[in-house]
Amino acid sequence: MPAELHREAGTPADARTPALRSRLLLAMIAPMAGVAIVLALIGAVIVTRVVRTGNDRVLGGALAAIAESVQVEHGKLLLFPLHPAALAMLETPQGDTVYYRLALGARTLSGRRDLPAPEDIAALPRSEPAFRYVTYQGLRLRLAEMRRPLPGLSTPVLVQVGETLGHRQALRHRLIAALVLGEAVLVGLAVLLLRPALSWSLRPLARLRDAVARRKAHGAPDLSPLDAGPLPRELRPLAEAFDSLLARLDTATAGIRRFTADASHQMRTPLSALKVQVALARRGDARALAAIADATERLEHLMTQLLVLARAEEAGVPTARERVNLREVAIAVVNRHIGQAIDAGIDLVLEAPQAGAVCVSGYRTLVFEILANLIDNAIRYGARNGSGTITVAITAPGTISVRDTGPGLSETDLARLGARFVRLESSVGTRGSGLGFAIVRSAARRMEAQVAVANAHPGLCVTLIFPEGS
Repeated sequence: MPAELHREAGTPADARTPALRSRLLLAMIAPMAGVAIVLALIGAVIVTRVVRTGNDRVLGGALAAIAESVQVEHGKLLLFPLHPAALAMLETPQGDTVYYRLALGARTLSGRRDLPAPEDIAALPRSEPAFRYVTYQGLRLRLAEMRRPLPGLSTPVLVQVGETLGHRQALRHRLIAALVLGEAVLVGLAVLLLRPALSWSLRPLARLRDAVARRKAHGAPDLSPLDAGPLPRELRPLAEAFDSLLARLDTATAGIRRFTADASHQMRTPLSALKVQVALARRGDARALAAIADATERLEHLMTQLLVLARAEEAGVPTARERVNLREVAIAVVNRHIGQAIDAGIDLVLEAPQAGAVCVSGYRTLVFEILANLIDNAIRYGARNGSGTITVAITAPGTISVRDTGPGLSETDLARLGARFVRLESSVGTRGSGLGFAIVRSAARRMEAQVAVANAHPGLCVTLIFPEGS
């Protein structure tokens, strides 16, 4: 197997896990060996039958030749000497012993008197041999026998001839050994031919591995799709899954890079201002402490918004959703911002069912952050003259809206709403980070909810709509 397909040594699991080529080779050879064993067993049965049938045919010929030595002439039973060829045809290299018997009823005419007789002579076929195995003088014999009716005799002549099994067994063993040897050679050749074939078949996998290994170069990580050349269809899902992983990593790293760049850019201004005010405070400027507190508050708000945005855009394994009670979350958010609204001279109103829960499937933390950012934006930008009303309303199952009575947004600002760190025309002169509505859209997208924004004349209405059945 190509070296690049092996796992790198150094881990305990490496010694226990076989190489891929070895696994494939074993997967191919094991069924082949199983089939070879089955074929050998079937071949052994066939060889046994062929050997028995061939030798039985010779034994039957000898039986017919011996039967011809008994004749009837002029009503008398005549027994002629056996022709030498009758028993010569049964001679074998193994020196098998041949026994025969001619009998008329209980009287033995010729041959072995104690050769086992059949239990029922009448059941034997006429002039056709019947075969069976018997044990005679401690030897296993194959015995051929038949009854031969003769004219003028009421009792047929019993003809028997038997031989030991040495030749049959030797021939059977040679044929089975040749069969097994042939199958062993076939399996061995298959193993020798399969190894280079597997190496050739695994080359696309080696190219895929090389394409991944080339990404180890120093410098910025290369997260573009793999270029491993044409791949078999079995490897295409693997390459596509890896490309999908690279795309997700590229998205995640791009988000991290964007987050880092945005954070460093946005934090530079309050930090510079803080540095200047600290220098003034050291010189005894009394107004510097208030400016430091203001800059610290802005920096804290920016950091909070950045962390919330990062959490909303998390691209990891999604956690299990929970049942979120919109009424309970809305009450909690209103209670948190009621002081801010009073300080701004704004009425904060909650319109929700008095009884029962209005639940959706999502994440309570993200729903809380969405409502908190919408109310905070409405307080900051929805009432410039120190008066107005902000209404948080659960208008339908799975729908909650935040509406103010401010000036609303221009068409240009509506198109730009939700862009990171973008300050709208209506927000000039008001402190903020430009992240509030970006957080709203990211958090809603993670819960598969929709955000609808429209001018309410007066004011602006932002509606959060959860999927039906959630």
